[in-house]
Amino acid sequence: MTPRRAPGPANRLVAVLVSDGVALFEFGIVMEVFALRRPELGVPWYDVAVTSFDAAPLRGTGGVGLIPTHDTRVLAKAGTIVIPNWPKLEAPPPQEMIDAVRAAYKRGARLLSVCSGAFVLAAAGLLDGRRVTTHWLHADKLARRYPNVQVEPSVLYVESGRVYTAAGSAAGIDLGLHIVRQDYGADIANKVARRMVVPPHREGGQAQFVATAVPPVEGSLAPLMEWASARLEQPLTAETLAKKGRMSMRTLARRFEAQAGTTPHQWLTHQRVLAAQRLLETSDLSIDRVAEHSGFVTAETLRHHFRQRVGTSPAAYRRRFTQAA
Repeated sequence: MTPRRAPGPANRLVAVLVSDGVALFEFGIVMEVFALRRPELGVPWYDVAVTSFDAAPLRGTGGVGLIPTHDTRVLAKAGTIVIPNWPKLEAPPPQEMIDAVRAAYKRGARLLSVCSGAFVLAAAGLLDGRRVTTHWLHADKLARRYPNVQVEPSVLYVESGRVYTAAGSAAGIDLGLHIVRQDYGADIANKVARRMVVPPHREGGQAQFVATAVPPVEGSLAPLMEWASARLEQPLTAETLAKKGRMSMRTLARRFEAQAGTTPHQWLTHQRVLAAQRLLETSDLSIDRVAEHSGFVTAETLRHHFRQRVGTSPAAYRRRFTQAA
């Protein structure tokens, strides 16, 4: 087999737009995903610039000082702009920030918000008519203040064109990995998740929005999940999992709902889609062989589930996310 790798984004510059009172957890998540050097991946990684319209040093959570690395002119060049949070919910963002965000979107930049960062995008008018999310504590306020925005308080992140919004705190990890998956493919995203010691993706894959919980790294189902993940090419079913786990179907369903936020069948299907993604990225196997190795048996079944969850065909996915090493 010929090894393949994902090409990465055309513009790798990520500008992180912070304000005085920045939430350090959300900021740290963004830096962990995009700024940490990853030479072991063998692909050119992102370049990160931290900027602010507030005078330095900024005060972060707990009074920690933060000095941005770049002035705000970097916003005119970045391919991706991330707003970790907006700490002044009772005050509108400054006009210069709104103007810069609007200009970045107009020229084609990708915009990401985490937690209350959605308030900045909403103030710029970039969320009108879109389905978005924010921390559940702020969802009602966002909906009341911006009635043209479709706020989804129960989801973890939402993708709407070039605008991405994540719920509070750890949901930023999921959005960050989603962006990595879009830019570099599932194999690279899984390696980043493994280094961060988090699950690689939530149930729902690259669907328009995600509404389920993260499968646990540890838990009573972890051994069963690991066992099944290593045997996806076999004809596994929910009944197979129940028998292996020595539990009734009702108990299996209850535990999957509690620990993985989904059903055993949906979890198996999602794992098979992820396996197919890795094979499409890292091998030159035919679509029929990818279907067999990922447990879908036939190419037709693979295409059906792949399009449902990824939004494209296996062949188109391979063309987008891989290139000969």
